[in-house]
Amino acid sequence: MNAPERSSTFILDDDEEKIEYTADTKVSNAGTFTLNKEDHTMSNLLRMQLLRDPQVKFAGYMHPHPLVHKIHLKIQTTTSQVAPAETLSAAIEDLSNETDHLITQVADAVEKWKRENDTDMMGM
Repeated sequence: MNAPERSSTFILDDDEEKIEYTADTKVSNAGTFTLNKEDHTMSNLLRMQLLRDPQVKFAGYMHPHPLVHKIHLKIQTTTSQVAPAETLSAAIEDLSNETDHLITQVADAVEKWKRENDTDMMGM
């Protein structure tokens, strides 16, 4: 078949970096992050988390082409005291904490359901 390996959509090549940063030359306090081997799922999560931050003036992303597994994430902060890299790092940390909290809640709910419904599970 004339199709690329599926793993090439998410496994980095030896010479490839996961994330690259380019400072914007025209807009102050802004920069573009290139996220390699990512798609809309991660990009939209980051964009939404960045927009919750009051220090972020603009956050948006572009997926150049469906066959190119790369995202361009542009961030502009409100002041020069806060760098775009700092806000991205904070957004990633916040998403990690939210994910940990969600995993804990799901595990607790599953355990509660098992305790409440364990009486007749073996008799099915």
